[in-house]
Amino acid sequence: MKDYLQRAKKWLLEEKYNGRQTAQYFKDLERLKRGEPLDYVIGFRDFLNCKIDLSLKPLIPREETEHWIEKAISDIKNKYPDKKLKILDLFSGSGCIGIAILKHLPNSLVIFGEKSPKFIKQIKINLKINKIKPCRYKIIQTNIYSNIKGKFDFIFANPPYLSKQRISKIQKSVLKYEPKNALFAKNNGLYFIEKLIKESKNFLKPKGEMFIEFDFWQKKKIEKILEKNPDYDFQFFKDQFDRFRYFKLILK
Repeated sequence: MKDYLQRAKKWLLEEKYNGRQTAQYFKDLERLKRGEPLDYVIGFRDFLNCKIDLSLKPLIPREETEHWIEKAISDIKNKYPDKKLKILDLFSGSGCIGIAILKHLPNSLVIFGEKSPKFIKQIKINLKINKIKPCRYKIIQTNIYSNIKGKFDFIFANPPYLSKQRISKIQKSVLKYEPKNALFAKNNGLYFIEKLIKESKNFLKPKGEMFIEFDFWQKKKIEKILEKNPDYDFQFFKDQFDRFRYFKLILK
């Protein structure tokens, strides 16, 4: 903990205060000492060369998510270098996934789907910061697929998937400061994942693809759900830490 705090203090001083120990800097140090996540104290996080403001306290983008989103974007870019793509980003939160897609796939149109009015405001802030043209996106308040119309080439989803049965394994700072509605799901963390598997076929174009993040230990349970939903081909992928982290559905 002591080593982490030293690194966090250094990062805070360099990133937010350009090396100047102001009065506000020392106030922020107290926030760090109380256990508040560094990204909230700094106020933003880089995500695939996009600046993601965190002032309204959405879920903090994780490096595991950044890793697999980068791979997915690269694969899409290689497969469809010129095609105009319609993409849905569900459970958008800060908007980091959809904004990264818009930045790195210039022919894409992204629909952001988010339930929370507060986080819809956060998405708008981040779209403005990253200078995304309004003609390239739309934001829809939705509970999974409510209010969503049409079919998509790709759907990305980073839903709540943590299980309260494994709450002892979660960092205290995450539990104290990050939005619980963005973390936990019923049915041992599988509630939203199962609904996505069942319902997404109605929103994908033929051969359309969907990417879903999950917790590594859920893989076998997800495979059983997929066995009951034969509309897709599917493939599981690992993150940079050699743990299964996301899977891809391809509509048959």
